[in-house]
Amino acid sequence: MFKRLSLCLTLLVCLSLFVSAQDTTQEPATDAPWWDQTVWYELFVRSFYDSDGDGIGDLQGVIQKLDYLNDGDPTTTTDLGITGIWLMPITSAASYHGYDTLDYYMIEPDYGTNDDFKQLIDEAHKRGIRVIMDLVINHTGSGSEWFQKSIAGDPEYADWYIWSDTDPRTTGPWGQDVWYQKGDRYYYAAFWSEMPDLNYTNPDVRQESFKMAEFWVNEMGVDGFRLDAVKYVIEEEINGRTLLEDAPANRAFLADFRDHVKSLNPEAFVLGEIWDSSVVISRYMEDESVDVAFEFDLSLAMLSAARATTKRDLERLQKSLQNKYGTQIALFLTNHDQPRLMTVLNKSIDRNKVAASLLLTLPGTPFLYYGEEIGMVGDKPDELIRTPMQWDSTITGGFTTGRPWERLEITYRKVNAAKQTDDPDSLLSHYRTLIHLRNEHAALQGAGMVTMDQSHPFVYAYVRYEGDDKLLVVINLDDEPVENYSLTLNEGPLAGITEANVIFGDLPAPLLPSITDTGGFSEYVPWASLPPFSTTIVQLK
Repeated sequence: MFKRLSLCLTLLVCLSLFVSAQDTTQEPATDAPWWDQTVWYELFVRSFYDSDGDGIGDLQGVIQKLDYLNDGDPTTTTDLGITGIWLMPITSAASYHGYDTLDYYMIEPDYGTNDDFKQLIDEAHKRGIRVIMDLVINHTGSGSEWFQKSIAGDPEYADWYIWSDTDPRTTGPWGQDVWYQKGDRYYYAAFWSEMPDLNYTNPDVRQESFKMAEFWVNEMGVDGFRLDAVKYVIEEEINGRTLLEDAPANRAFLADFRDHVKSLNPEAFVLGEIWDSSVVISRYMEDESVDVAFEFDLSLAMLSAARATTKRDLERLQKSLQNKYGTQIALFLTNHDQPRLMTVLNKSIDRNKVAASLLLTLPGTPFLYYGEEIGMVGDKPDELIRTPMQWDSTITGGFTTGRPWERLEITYRKVNAAKQTDDPDSLLSHYRTLIHLRNEHAALQGAGMVTMDQSHPFVYAYVRYEGDDKLLVVINLDDEPVENYSLTLNEGPLAGITEANVIFGDLPAPLLPSITDTGGFSEYVPWASLPPFSTTIVQLK
């Protein structure tokens, strides 16, 4: 959520690193769900593409740019290869970001109509793209008809929000003000005074959330939901202490909500935003409260590896999470609440490429924030990390024929999709090639991964496998060539390997490893030297 600046993420990483798995091999799942095979694109409609010249991106604009994401033809490689879209809030809302919902059943008028949304779903599905939407169930906007009726004391809505006759004078989950006066009463709003929390101890509110799901799945055809701020939906009193986040009752409700969504469509995807440590996230997975949750600790570890060339945290955490979750985690580098990747990585294209390689070759479901594939920059405040997509170098960046709702980031004349699309060395080409490679290889979609002993601190290497598809991934995190290195795999899935071909990267075919009786190798040196910031993927047959 956009107001969650006070969370201390570095402490959360430390929490997760207490656990280190002993077994580095995870057997691939045989019944993996469809989202394991999907590469997702987080899309802010307001900033993607404006179809009518009013300066605001819209659903028709998204439709017009679908071929950029995926043209529906698996034989072409000019599209990005995206197979899933996560739409940030698209329902009627008071603010530009959409997280203060006014009407859960109507598309935001700036974006179009409900019929436009149905057309988007149809056009996306024709191209093999699934679509999920942000569903903000924790709170509404203060202008919501429900809240206004609750203020007025309407018997039907009086208990839809959390009210107190006196000021509780308590603070929120991260020490923020949460109680606000309206008339002679006080209401609870965890994120902002204009986003009052719904009262999910009220059965009518729970039923309304089920009704929302039914509308969007059954009538509008959406493929699932990204549930925002799901740690905070229900507050629970336990032993005289009020839990404002991560309460057992909260996880239980979310499990009921997920079950309801599955009853509507067993294939629907329920994705949770649980901005916390891996320890906390694991509770939601164990309780089956969501299908998949974003892994914030792993995100920080990948960024650390790309920024500081240190693989220690990533290696330890990856082993732990792989044994805990398999593929049932959502991978991401940055999102709409965080500084953009190019800004975090000091505007280094090479480090961005390393980060992209980690995102798209490690186990899990990868999510890419719009514009990261071309290296857009941006930092707080939030509006400046949600600026219009930079399509070309024209005066409005190809985003609109009018005046953009927010100024384009200053780099747009040099950093844009048109400039990079035909450049084989561009960041866009790097993402595009890796995404297509992931779409083509079951080994990159499943859970099969085995790490190895690597003699050099800046070399991160692992084998991904699924059935007969076996890939060796070797990444040099350093800005210098690496020569004094070797790879050792004590046990692995490589018995019978007789062929090794490079399918990604600029290095020639490597020497074949000498495979041991346990399906691994010892002190293997596939190439004499690894180029700086290089990613090389070898298919082993």
